[in-house]
Amino acid sequence: QVQLVESGGGLVQAGGSLRLSCAASGRTFSSYAMGWFRQAPGKEREFVAAISWSGSSTAYTDSVKGRFTISRDNAKNTMYLQMNSLKPEDTAVYYCAARPGFVRVGVQEYANWGPGTQVTVSS
Repeated sequence: QVQLVESGGGLVQAGGSLRLSCAASGRTFSSYAMGWFRQAPGKEREFVAAISWSGSSTAYTDSVKGRFTISRDNAKNTMYLQMNSLKPEDTAVYYCAARPGFVRVGVQEYANWGPGTQVTVSS
């Protein structure tokens, strides 16, 4: 099991940037694939990005490719999501999640979740 806590959310104007962090507790962080998901009001939770345990493999949903970058620092038990060129449609609660094994993009593939952090992009 790994416990997760997100931080770094906030209010930003369109075109701006934010960096989200996901701090994990537990000695086995480096063995987990990690992901970022988001949920806007009235919508289902959706995949944003994921990264393998080593950081060598990443995946992104099409709408954030070229704007968002996922990374991790296993020595710090922390994962990041650098978000640039933010758009109002990026407004959502952002969640980090962890799963043992390989990168997956499905919400149902992840059993460990943080409480979420709100990102609001104003137009």
